[in-house]
Amino acid sequence: MRRLPASAALLLTFSLLVSACQEAAPETTYVCPPCAPHDTMTFEEDGVCPVCGMKLIEKPDSSSVGEAHLHGGSGNFLIAGGPGHEDALIAVFYHRPESFAPDSPILLVLPGAGRNAAEYRDAWVEASERHGVLILTPRYGESEYDFGEYHMGGLVEITNIEKVAEYVPNSSEVMLDEDLLRLQVNATEEEWIFDDFDRLFALTADAVGSTRTGYDIFGHSAGGQILHRLVLFYPDTRADRIVAANSGFYTLPDFDQDLPFGLANTPVSEEDIRASFRERLVLLLGAEDDHSEAGGTFLRSPSADEQGPGRLQRGRHFYERGKRKADELGIEFRWTVEVVPNVGHDFEGMTGAAAAFLYGDSAPPER
Repeated sequence: MRRLPASAALLLTFSLLVSACQEAAPETTYVCPPCAPHDTMTFEEDGVCPVCGMKLIEKPDSSSVGEAHLHGGSGNFLIAGGPGHEDALIAVFYHRPESFAPDSPILLVLPGAGRNAAEYRDAWVEASERHGVLILTPRYGESEYDFGEYHMGGLVEITNIEKVAEYVPNSSEVMLDEDLLRLQVNATEEEWIFDDFDRLFALTADAVGSTRTGYDIFGHSAGGQILHRLVLFYPDTRADRIVAANSGFYTLPDFDQDLPFGLANTPVSEEDIRASFRERLVLLLGAEDDHSEAGGTFLRSPSADEQGPGRLQRGRHFYERGKRKADELGIEFRWTVEVVPNVGHDFEGMTGAAAAFLYGDSAPPER
């Protein structure tokens, strides 16, 4: 039998190996983000959903919940919900930049009320590659996490807010009848979602071999609401720099008002507030996100309106109330306000500003 030349034999061996790898490689399927991880429609190629037009994502593998396998570029994985939500699955969308190293920054990004985590992740890809930042964006499904469990961070156990809030026709405003509002504070701190962020960071840091002991976190709109409440109710967070952008309304450091507008009848103490004021909270506000802004959903009620006619004014009001309280207590106050010119209620515009603030030439040092 005639032998093949050495070069030809080597080429044949290589071809067989490539074919074997191609046959063994698992096929990637795609689903629509609003339906993940329970979607029944799957697609063989990336693109947009033919039903709703949203960008398709890799289908999460429900058999590997809690296992963070982060390849280079963009992808997603699943984690289980925290206490009280053990049956919930949270899809985490990530981008791992080409230059990622063990000491690279890690940033968690919380989306607004649309829960469109994939789009928020995508908005950070350019900054991720430019600054070498690993991006993690969890998606809390509306069927498992309602207003009280998402916007309010799980602080509210029972509420009728959806029944006593009414959309104003031809506007972005929602009128809340405070006289009819009923809510019950969830005193079980383990059921608040704030610890999810530390848990996600720890899981991911271990998976990628990170030497970081803390992380940055950015939230826009409803995500910004979560983050200013994180500072008030969970000041022991492992988050380093906390950037809350364009919140619709605030829980004030005021023990004379009940939730959702104040801290009365909550587990927060004056000592907790002292710790909150030491956190590095940045209120990132769009200069055009004032009373004339038509984007997003804007809550109206007597207590909400006392905070200001627009999100810009409400953010400044929250800062001033915090500063006044810190002055009364005679303690350090580390919160800051940054106003972004020519930007309204636009998460992509605020993303660029947050990236420049956190990782640009003028970024504040990490602690």
